[in-house]
Amino acid sequence: MYGLKTEAAFDSAHFLADYYGKCENLHGHRWRVVVYLQQEELQKESTMRDMVLDFGVFKKAVRDLAEELDHTFLVEDGTLQQATIVALESEGFSLTVLPFRTTAENLARYFGERLIEQGLPVSQVDMYETPNNCAIWMRG
Repeated sequence: MYGLKTEAAFDSAHFLADYYGKCENLHGHRWRVVVYLQQEELQKESTMRDMVLDFGVFKKAVRDLAEELDHTFLVEDGTLQQATIVALESEGFSLTVLPFRTTAENLARYFGERLIEQGLPVSQVDMYETPNNCAIWMRG
């Protein structure tokens, strides 16, 4: 069994609808995402012979995805009135509307699934909401 690991970070704001605590209010995080790849065998051909995946390809895929969410307001679809979204966008704010509650657990899964769609053999994603707290998604 072979594996690789890389990480990236992004800053974004969010809130948790239907949550009763501090996180129901708009706040931000310096998210840190750690992605693990795993496969039984190394590649056998071409420039990636004897590799799981070229680190450059791996790092770029993870960092590009982090860049999509960097300095945006992560919004769970349906939690803000359309007029609020229009008002925020008209003020120049960058919003990323997602089809799930913007918890660390769901963001970890989102990264994993998006990278798997690109053909990466993702086994696990750790999404750090703070330096000491992370949610873990493992491919099942």
